Amino acid sequence: MKQNEGTADRVIRLIIGLGLAGTGVALKLTGAVGGWVPVIIIILGAVALFTAATGVCLIYLPFGITTRAKK
Repeated sequence: MKQNEGTADRVIRLIIGLGLAGTGVALKLTGAVGGWVPVIIIILGAVALFTAATGVCLIYLPFGITTRAKK
């Protein structure tokens, strides 16, 4: 698949992904929030990190959106 995320988009997703994953792990380890909430937060963080690493956002694809600079 072609990359459709620009550098700024990827950096923002990286920061958000690290924050979400870290928060989810902290919530899970401390037991501050029970149930599925920490797991869902960790999954959302992992998705953000995956899209930052690959540069491909699957939600952008059907709409033809790209934040990548044209060469």
